[in-house]
Amino acid sequence: MYCIRYTIPMQRTIRLRLEPSPSQADALAESCRQFTSAFNQAVRLGWNEGISNATKLHYLAYYPLKANHPTLVSDLINQARVKAAEALRSAFALKKAGRKVTMPVSHACAPRYNEHTYRVDWESQTVRISTTAGRQIIRFSVPDYAAKYVGHPTDSADLVERDGQWWLHVVVSVPAPDIPPSDQLVGVDLGINRPAVTSNNQFLGQKQWKAVEGRYFTLTRALQKRGTRRHLKRVKRRRSRFRRDADHVLSKQIVGTAEPGGTIVMENLKQIRTRVKAKRRTKTKRRIHSWPFASLKAKVEYKAEERGCTVVAVDPRHTSQACSRCGHSARNNRRSRALFVCRACGYALHADLNGARNI
Repeated sequence: MYCIRYTIPMQRTIRLRLEPSPSQADALAESCRQFTSAFNQAVRLGWNEGISNATKLHYLAYYPLKANHPTLVSDLINQARVKAAEALRSAFALKKAGRKVTMPVSHACAPRYNEHTYRVDWESQTVRISTTAGRQIIRFSVPDYAAKYVGHPTDSADLVERDGQWWLHVVVSVPAPDIPPSDQLVGVDLGINRPAVTSNNQFLGQKQWKAVEGRYFTLTRALQKRGTRRHLKRVKRRRSRFRRDADHVLSKQIVGTAEPGGTIVMENLKQIRTRVKAKRRTKTKRRIHSWPFASLKAKVEYKAEERGCTVVAVDPRHTSQACSRCGHSARNNRRSRALFVCRACGYALHADLNGARNI
């Protein structure tokens, strides 16, 4: 009897820097405008009829979209409709939950391509892509970090323009590593003062991140009062890049603490904003509401997959109050923000490290 092991390929997104000619850049820009217009029209039709199902929205919107955007190929119209259905589902879900929502509107919806509308030639470093001016063959360059993914099969791709530069965000399918699972478990306690503490005594991240985030918040608030939109936009972009870089650094460090095939156990921080009680207009509440923990978890899962690690989320409640040695749980076990002393057995430990071991 033979046992066949099937592995699901990993999907990785790489950014290809396009090098279009002036006429090709104009065709790309017009394609983006047409795609955004088709997206907004599909959203309006679905919003007015209360439809978010992709199939029903297709029957409702395809011919009106095609009539108003004759130079946009049918597959791109379908992709605009698919993106519109995704936006509508999200909006209707928030509305059902009692949130106040308005009709989704996009000012720059990135066109989504598939195997019918684009093809990458890795050898010549060119991409053949559908535009409103017909198919265009455009050269591209591959960043150094993505060189290991060159040559793998491609999936979908998004066309993005930023500051006059064109990028193609391509999803490639990469074989998953054949790494046997191990028995190692690494608990990770996430926090604002200490970005991450692991159960194997690793204090990760940088303390100055909190101060940098505070400076960005102060500067943003001052610019909002002055009404300087252009400067405010630049600051928000820098803040977003800083957060993204910090998440990448921290997630790489977290995954690096586990051996290949190990298991990383993290806190399930979903709905933390509604669970944590913080006084109004306090720094703690503001930091909790601006904490991008979902982005960090996604990056940890992304990097752990290549290392053959499994990421598990557990309920974090009472992990900061329970003793990791005897299990006694009491609120006053935590003497301060950094010190944990068990009232039952007297075990003393750094509070975040104790929480990581409980996790």
